This record gives sequence, structure tokens and C-alpha cells, in this order.
Amino acid sequence: MMIYVLAFFVSFLLTYGIRFVALKKSLLAEVTERSSHTVPTPHGGGIAIALTWFLGLLYFFTCKEIEPSLFYALMCGSVLSFVSYIDDVYELSPKVRLVVQALVSIAGLYTLGGLNHIDFGFLVLDNSLFCNIVAFLGIMWCINLYNFLDGIDGYAGSEAIFLTFAGWLIFGGEHFLILMVSVAGFLVWNWHKAKIFMGDVGSTLLGYTVSIFALYDQNNGVSIFVWLILFGLFWFDATLTLLRRYKNKERLSKAHRKHAYQRAVQSGLRHDKVVLLGMGINLVLLILGYSAFYFQEFTMAFFILALVFLYAIVKWVDCHKKFE
Repeated sequence: MMIYVLAFFVSFLLTYGIRFVALKKSLLAEVTERSSHTVPTPHGGGIAIALTWFLGLLYFFTCKEIEPSLFYALMCGSVLSFVSYIDDVYELSPKVRLVVQALVSIAGLYTLGGLNHIDFGFLVLDNSLFCNIVAFLGIMWCINLYNFLDGIDGYAGSEAIFLTFAGWLIFGGEHFLILMVSVAGFLVWNWHKAKIFMGDVGSTLLGYTVSIFALYDQNNGVSIFVWLILFGLFWFDATLTLLRRYKNKERLSKAHRKHAYQRAVQSGLRHDKVVLLGMGINLVLLILGYSAFYFQEFTMAFFILALVFLYAIVKWVDCHKKFE
């Protein structure tokens, strides 16, 4: 228990220190057309999450509390965090970011031993080449979509805490708890109105980490669709928004504010209210994910229920220009 209390305060104090330095050095996230904030705000707070998380992983690895392949795959995220922080400060070119993300994704997948199969509940695909291509693309998409969904105060951090709690509840493992408290220490400073943002250094790491959890559990006999249910709030919004923009022939690289959570804020809801609504949606997804884990022959049925539920939420957002 003491290790978690310590990790929380380490993350909390590191975030404070990072904010202090960012203010002194004017390392501020400026207001752009994609922004949901209205004043320049310090960013890069995700360093506190990353440092606390990796130190916690090292501690559990030395105590033999985490399986080596999972440990090494998760530690590959340190390279992603480092480069993402440089990007936060100096704005690297998209090509450089993409190459680093690809190399880290390949390294993480390799240390896991690849993806052995994909379990649909009623059908198992075990073609190695196909599974690993899907896994690579999945990691890349998770890295970027988590960054896309880090747009309002407390949203990305709260999602990480939900996912780690759900992972611990369903799968067990000390690594979930150490990541949870690492994010919680930062979230104190990021809650509405945010005093600091996590930046790419935090969001890309969290997206990568979630994808590694999902692939590791699939290799250990738990359908990846359980994690797809749990992570539905983020990936469904990001993917549906991308498809809609493609259908409308919009330039996909152009900044926008068309995700469901952004439109909810534009309708008049405060950031913290949108986050709480998101956590309410996650409660339903937790019930469906928990059910999919314990009744694995019906995994796809629960996954389809999750898709229908998420689509209904998006349509509700579409139809309500002003929330009560």
C-alpha cells in the first residue's frame, strides 16, 4: 500500500515542479482552432506520469511482480515518451513522430512475442502475419487516438484511471494500480480548470500502454474485444469522427473540434461535466466488458451491444445542440 501512496505524491509533486518550470520558461500550450481552452496553459505534465510509472515498473520488476515480456514491452514506451516530450517543446515533423511511433510499436510487439491469435469468441484467427499486421496498426492507432482525445481538462487522465481500475478489477496486476496513482497525482492539477496539460508526452504513452495491455491479455487467453469494450469511449469517438470527416472529403490533417466530447463542450457543458458524463458511459462499458470476460463465448455479443450503445450516445450528442 505504501508504494502507491508514495507514487501518488511523487507524481503530484513532479507535476507541480514541471508546471513551475513551464511557467518560468513560457512553455505554454497556445490557444488554436483545435483548442478547447481559452488561455495559454503550461503543458508537458505527462512527464510526471511517465517518470512515476516507469519507476514503479522497475520496482515491481525487481520484486518479480510483473512478467518480463510485459515489463519490456511497457518499458519501450519510455522512448515514445522521451521523443514526445521533445515534440512538445520543439514541434518535431510529423514524419519523425510517425517513424518513432512505428519503431516503438514494432519493439513493443516483438518483446511481447507478437500477437499469436485474435479471439472473436466464436472464432479464433491464428494467421501470424495477419494478426501481427493488425496488432501493429492497432498500436499506432491507439497512440494517436489517445492524443486526439486529450482535448479538455481531466478527460484523458480520467479515462486512464478508469481503464487501469477496470484492468485491475478484471485481470489483476500491480502494474495497473501503479499507473492509476501515477495518473491521479497529475490529475489533481489537470482537473477543470486545468493548471497544466499532459501534452503528447503523456497522451501518446497512455495510448501505447493500453494497446500493450490488450495484446498481452489476448496472448494469455482473453479476447482483445474485452479491452475494445473497455476502451470504447475513446476509440469509437476517434474512429467515427475520422470516418465522418473522410466521408465529407475534409482534409484529415487539418485541426478540428468535431469529436463528440468537443461538441458537448461547444454545446455549453463545462469540461468537468463532460468528463463525468464520460465516466458514466464508462460504467456501462465496464459492466459489458466484465460480462464479456466471464462469458467469453458471448464476447462478440457484448462487443456489439457496446457499439450500439456508443453509437446511440454519439447520435444523442448530434441531436442536442444545448444540454440541459
